[in-house]
Amino acid sequence: MNKGGGMKKMKYVLVTGGVVSGLGKGVTASSIGVLLKACGLRVTSIKIDPYLNTDAGTMSPFEHGEVYVLDDGGEVDLDLGNYERFLDIKLTRDNNITTGKIYQAVIDKERRGDYLGKTVQVVPHITDAIQEWIERVALIPVDGQPGPADVCVIELGGTIGDIESMPFTEALGQFSYRVGAGNFCLIHVSLVPVISAVGEQKTKPTQHSVRGLRSLGLTPNILACRSTSALEENVKQKLSQFCHVPAENIITLYDVPNIWHLPSLLRDQKAHEGILGALNLPGFVNVAREPNLKEWTSRAEFCDMLLEPVRIAVVGKYTGLSDSYLSLLKALLHASVSLRKKLVVDWVPASDIEDETARENPDAYKAAWKLLKGADGVLVPGGFGDRGVEGKILAAKYARENRIPFLGICLGMQIAVIEFARSILGLHDANSTEFDPDTKSPCVVFMPEGSKTHLGGTMRLGSRRTYFQVMDSKSAKLYGNRGFVDERHRHRYEVNPDMVSSLEDAGLSFTGKDETGQRMEIVELPNHPYYIGTQFHPEFKSRPGKPSALFLGLIAAACGQLDPLLHTHKFPNGMAKKISLYQNGNATKFAKIPADGIYSNCNGVHA
Repeated sequence: MNKGGGMKKMKYVLVTGGVVSGLGKGVTASSIGVLLKACGLRVTSIKIDPYLNTDAGTMSPFEHGEVYVLDDGGEVDLDLGNYERFLDIKLTRDNNITTGKIYQAVIDKERRGDYLGKTVQVVPHITDAIQEWIERVALIPVDGQPGPADVCVIELGGTIGDIESMPFTEALGQFSYRVGAGNFCLIHVSLVPVISAVGEQKTKPTQHSVRGLRSLGLTPNILACRSTSALEENVKQKLSQFCHVPAENIITLYDVPNIWHLPSLLRDQKAHEGILGALNLPGFVNVAREPNLKEWTSRAEFCDMLLEPVRIAVVGKYTGLSDSYLSLLKALLHASVSLRKKLVVDWVPASDIEDETARENPDAYKAAWKLLKGADGVLVPGGFGDRGVEGKILAAKYARENRIPFLGICLGMQIAVIEFARSILGLHDANSTEFDPDTKSPCVVFMPEGSKTHLGGTMRLGSRRTYFQVMDSKSAKLYGNRGFVDERHRHRYEVNPDMVSSLEDAGLSFTGKDETGQRMEIVELPNHPYYIGTQFHPEFKSRPGKPSALFLGLIAAACGQLDPLLHTHKFPNGMAKKISLYQNGNATKFAKIPADGIYSNCNGVHA
């Protein structure tokens, strides 16, 4: 990038939000990263969360959405999942900055005496620590190539003006001055509501938001306005006049059928030109060619065209908030698109299919069982606590007995083992010691290295290796007949090694184990169309063009296409073939490609 041969300077793009939360800053930041990557730049990302928690690991999925797990075991905000999926990168725990992490680092330094007797204050000590953290983490390579990236996209969580984010806005104001105008670009995501009675796009909330931003020492280069439809020209001019932002740098993030359209939406409004201009890289993209978003655009359009549905029942305890299972939804989506199916997810609250609900709320019970019985496949995700566990066991039993494709993840695998022990081995009190510490048949037990007193970061976390024990198994074939696979974990309990032999004698097959052979990683029922449980979380490594093997298997099985997939060993690897047919306008041939799969609702607002 630096043609003079000297040390190149890191470029920074900061994404902030105004007016209200939930505008989609994470998806916007991810899409900006995709756009810059399409311009030929290497991109890394940082998410700032102003809460006091050290990390996201101890927060309820109902309150904060899912806890996303990284290779290094970091329990982080779900937006880092957006970044990894969109940019196909591997981030570290330090790419998620929280108030808790910053204050802890500063207090640790104070206790060591590093401040030499000074009074430790928010300014300069906290603000300096934030800036130093950003500079340090921005240099960590995340795309598998040596050396630091060209651009670091930073997302500041929350809304401008929040008390919690004040130290960060002050630090970032100082930071923009420190790195220099040509190395810093601020994109402010704001809301332009439409008052239904008048039908007019109102600019006042954004005006106030930008005024607040400026009062905190930050000046936006680009305004990204969330609205139901494209901004009218007079509205753009008004925003430009009152917010002091050139009209060509005011873009609309209007509602789209699916979020894969966002990078091309930004490109079509020349957002890359505004960003590259602010970063003093105006000639980095040859003016004669647009950023290369061919695959992204084709995937987004292909996604909109899918019609043939496949229904997956997700039996969980956090079904009231889809963000609680965001990576899982995206993994289902990636697999569905690859197999050319429209995914329909039926949320089944696990407690609603239990006998107690049948007595107390018969309507909810009937509705839940109707959804479960109407599904082409069943997925039981992870979770903590005993609420809904018996319902998950009933779902596993239903899928096993009725030969419905089933995938159990983490707790989902453990309940599949418990159900098998109860139904096939006749151990009616079989349970996990997590739910019944006194059970006489402990199928699932607390891991010996775990902690029962400290909850934060004390689980088995991050990327661990699983070795296949049975190469003729569905899981081994789906993973391409490799000897081992690396997947991400997050659990405190495991299948009891003392019960493995009796379970296997009864027909359950533990096809994947860790390096010791004592920890069960993958379980299968060989005589079932598709019944697999994993101790790890395969959803965290699924990517739009590279779906997770086990989710691909679930979707294929739910559509009756698993055998061809396993026998040919030809797995969808991106959109190349589908895209070429689509772009050549060969609609007839396209429609006749023999494949059935699944696809989940594409019209959400998250990545």
